[in-house]
Amino acid sequence: MAAKRSWSPPPIPKSVVPKEAFDVGMPEKCGHIEFAKGDIEINAGRPSRKIIMVNTGDRPIQIGAHYHLAECNKAMAFDREAAFGMRLDVPSGSAVRFEPGQSRKVQITGYVGRQVAYGMNNMTNGSMRSDIIKDQTMRRLRAEGYCFEGERFPVQKSPDAKYAKKSKAKSKK
Repeated sequence: MAAKRSWSPPPIPKSVVPKEAFDVGMPEKCGHIEFAKGDIEINAGRPSRKIIMVNTGDRPIQIGAHYHLAECNKAMAFDREAAFGMRLDVPSGSAVRFEPGQSRKVQITGYVGRQVAYGMNNMTNGSMRSDIIKDQTMRRLRAEGYCFEGERFPVQKSPDAKYAKKSKAKSKK
């Protein structure tokens, strides 16, 4: 004998939209966007500079518009001290891609608002206005093997290149 069900889901409530909801505003303009005439300059009035960034690694690297540059990929070689507290000066939601060995001159701009960086690669985790935090961040970056301007990332041999000779030598025996 099957057990009798003691619980059942409640009924789905009926959706009621009051008539007066449609009497306010202009429903024909719902979702309509009016754009300003002419071009809009992004990051106007913010501090900016140009730096040269080089991908010294063996994989493509993509850096997002709002990523704290000083903490970006270890294989990117550039002036990380000059990039502290800065991000790429590109539209929100976009990114810049660097192929292996590619160098590029990019414009960067400073953060605004609270100017605090947390997370990312956990190198800053504090105020980007503090010289003490900046010094600590640069020490951490160097200790963790991040490339700075003029340096090269130590690219490791692929497992095939590393172990292929050993396996061929064993198979000849």
